[in-house]
Amino acid sequence: MLAVAPPAPAPARPPSIVIVDDSADVRTLLRTQIRMSRQLEVVGEGANGLDAAALADRHQPDVILLDVSMPVVDGLTALPQILAASPRTRVVMYSGFEETGLASEAVGRGAAAFVSKSAPFEHLLKQLLEGVDPPSTGDASSVATEEFQSSLAEHLERFREVFDDAAIGMATLTLAGRLVRANRSLAQLLETSPEKLVGVALTDLAEEPEAIEDALLGLDAGESVVQVEHRIKPWDDRWFRSTLSPVIDARGRPLYMFLQVQDVTGQVAAEAELRRTEARFKLLVEAVQDYAIFMLDPTGHISSWNAGAQRIKGYAAHEIIGQHFRIFYPDEKQRIAHPEHELELALENGRYVEEGWRVRQDGTRFWALVTITAVRDGNGDLVGFAKVTRDTTERREMLERLEDANGRLAEANQQLGELASQQERFFSVTAHELRAPVSVLSGAASTLAEHFDKITPEDRADLAEAVRHSSEHLRRLLDDLLTASRLQARGIELELEELDLGDHLGITVGNIEKSHEGARISLTAEPDLKVRADPVRLTQMVDNLVLNAVRHGLPPVELRASATPRTVELVVKDAGRGVETDLQDRLFERFATASAHSTGLGLYLVRELARAHGGEASYRSDDGAFVLSLPRVSS
Repeated sequence: MLAVAPPAPAPARPPSIVIVDDSADVRTLLRTQIRMSRQLEVVGEGANGLDAAALADRHQPDVILLDVSMPVVDGLTALPQILAASPRTRVVMYSGFEETGLASEAVGRGAAAFVSKSAPFEHLLKQLLEGVDPPSTGDASSVATEEFQSSLAEHLERFREVFDDAAIGMATLTLAGRLVRANRSLAQLLETSPEKLVGVALTDLAEEPEAIEDALLGLDAGESVVQVEHRIKPWDDRWFRSTLSPVIDARGRPLYMFLQVQDVTGQVAAEAELRRTEARFKLLVEAVQDYAIFMLDPTGHISSWNAGAQRIKGYAAHEIIGQHFRIFYPDEKQRIAHPEHELELALENGRYVEEGWRVRQDGTRFWALVTITAVRDGNGDLVGFAKVTRDTTERREMLERLEDANGRLAEANQQLGELASQQERFFSVTAHELRAPVSVLSGAASTLAEHFDKITPEDRADLAEAVRHSSEHLRRLLDDLLTASRLQARGIELELEELDLGDHLGITVGNIEKSHEGARISLTAEPDLKVRADPVRLTQMVDNLVLNAVRHGLPPVELRASATPRTVELVVKDAGRGVETDLQDRLFERFATASAHSTGLGLYLVRELARAHGGEASYRSDDGAFVLSLPRVSS
């Protein structure tokens, strides 16, 4: 008999993997890199911890690559749910935060490994394949260049130095409120180490967790900054002020939260001591003042008079005894029978106290604290009223000055706090927005350069779109930052040319529509409009005005250019409800913004560049339009 060879075994399928990251661009890059390695098969993608748990239950994958900070449910919180749904799955945590304590916390919660987003792809791939059975063939070559790794490491090191050396306590948290990185100042403030704070929920630290929960709910509701005072375990006598703000990506999505913590125990104690001092001061003032003490008969006529009454009111005893006490009241109070009403209230309640204006013998007024007490004999019959009057004019004036000073101080403190908050939010947003596009650009460029022929057309198109989106975002951000820096240093130079405004606007609007898919912009320009302007700066001004309307308003966006006798006016208007009233007065100030994901530089640059050209930028509240005026060149 002839021997029949057994059929060849089917090729082994690579281990399965699920990618979970809230950035679509990052998922695109990872999916492409993993497919190119041919070591793993991507079977699912998700954007938050809820997606991760559901995908783990559905696919039972060999590996899950899980981001730490994501909206809805973060990676640390979702980790136990993932392992419960798929116990055999190897979970590798993936984060832009490179804290040793964060890695320990992730592993302690069941993660198989922790990998930084700045690590080379071959290192990530090695961690993903650890403990699983990859196919015998495949290309696991690096897709990250040494130059990019060095540059990114340098940027990360600078960020860490600024963060770690800050004098104020700072931390980054997941969107669920769990610490993923703490600086030395915060650790010293809480008398612990930064590593021990990683993975701890902020609510678990506070003696008043409800206050922290309310703050987190406020951020979920859209507030850009939330501040709360609370105590931290185990110190019952120490008070801390926590300031929370979300860090937003370029698409307006919250990535993680930024926390500042200050020990305000001294301030709280000082405020309490101030209140006690004010109380003692009041008692002292009351004790050293002269009192007018006299008696009234049951009908309100004066029956006795003391020296204090003479000093305060100016009447000698023989001049005033027998007269009705209404003589001490202003005419408007006498006309409504207010003095008689006071006696009725004292008779009804036993005592009546009032502060108000009284009149001296010479006709001058003073502010008085008045107490009228009904006096009865042993049988309970009314025998008259005891009246005590104290001149508190000086105290009233002092309190008014103190209230005015406190009001000015509170206003100044609020302005300083708002400026500090704006600057802190600006640095946080800028640092994060730089990291994402740089990472995507470098990773995508390396992948296309080394494996162009192996990438599918679909993946190639996805990578190209990610590159375009990231580079455009990076260019605009850098342009604004450089211009703001030069304006502040008074170092900006204009290269003026005579421009046809209609042609220039047409090119600018066309470029905006290409880079912002779905933007609806209509352009209307009078013919033969000439301006003398720097073409680059003119484009920057128009870009910022139009993109402000595209991002924060409603379509369609209208851009109109028309001539006045001396100027050319560019009017930008969208279909939205306009700028909130409380923001209008500071629209063009540096860092002024109502958006948690805007640097607040765009409109500031428009105004400063317009003024550098001899023009102006303004906002019309009546129709919600932004107006850019530039000097006109006559035909």
